[in-house]
Amino acid sequence: MRRHILDLNTLHTLVVLADTGTVTKAAERLAYTQSAVSMQLNRLESALGVALHERDGRRIRLTAEGQKLVGYAREMLALNNQAIDDLQQRQVSGELSLGIPEDYAFLLTSVLSHFSQLFPAIRLQVICRSSVELINQVQDSTLDLAIVTRQVRSPGGEVIRREPLVWAVGAKAQPSLSDPIPLALYSPGADVFKDVAEQALASAGRDWRLAYSSQSMTGLMPVVVAGLAVVVVTRNMLTSQLRVIDERSGMPPLQSVEIALHRSVGRPSEPARQLADLIRTHLASHEPL
Repeated sequence: MRRHILDLNTLHTLVVLADTGTVTKAAERLAYTQSAVSMQLNRLESALGVALHERDGRRIRLTAEGQKLVGYAREMLALNNQAIDDLQQRQVSGELSLGIPEDYAFLLTSVLSHFSQLFPAIRLQVICRSSVELINQVQDSTLDLAIVTRQVRSPGGEVIRREPLVWAVGAKAQPSLSDPIPLALYSPGADVFKDVAEQALASAGRDWRLAYSSQSMTGLMPVVVAGLAVVVVTRNMLTSQLRVIDERSGMPPLQSVEIALHRSVGRPSEPARQLADLIRTHLASHEPL
């Protein structure tokens, strides 16, 4: 029996569908018509003889088989790009600046390592600042790229990941959770965490006070670990020194936050395009903890 050979263009469409969640957004990113996206998905299902997706309103929800194929597709597309770059001995060079909040830097460890291996001739500079500062620097074209927490007051950017927020206290000590609840919050510049916390507490009829503020989790940790305040973090920011508290402790549920990729105005340089593709693929393919 002759095996079907999967088409990389069709697999690319499937990956973009998985990343964007709708045919409309996938078509926009790929510069295809919506009918072309749907046709490629249907053709792929027919060739494999399995259902890869199901409709959930306007959104596309992948089946277990679809999710499994997306994993293979990402690997095949990455190998395809690697083969082309290797055979063509492509040497992308130049300078590139990337901004990221200190507390998200760990998300990109493997991406930056892989990028430096693929493009050793690129001089990469990584800047750690608050999300608001980084957005301003991208808009001023002093940064090529920035990965930030999407802000209510300055949305923009391309959403590439959603992170659940949780309340956390010290693993061995915690403050009283009676009103007003003592909170450890980021200094202005990461205000979306404060906005989400304030909205959740207000909806639950709870009161709070600012016990401590810092520009990073590193600065907040001593106070939280000592049991003096409650902190709002993403699940990926949890450490062994922290413990999650939830509705059972009387704390209201929190919304998720969006991580967005911002790029400077104008046509991106080749190094910026390559790094943006790597970041998008990496963060979109790893589920939040």
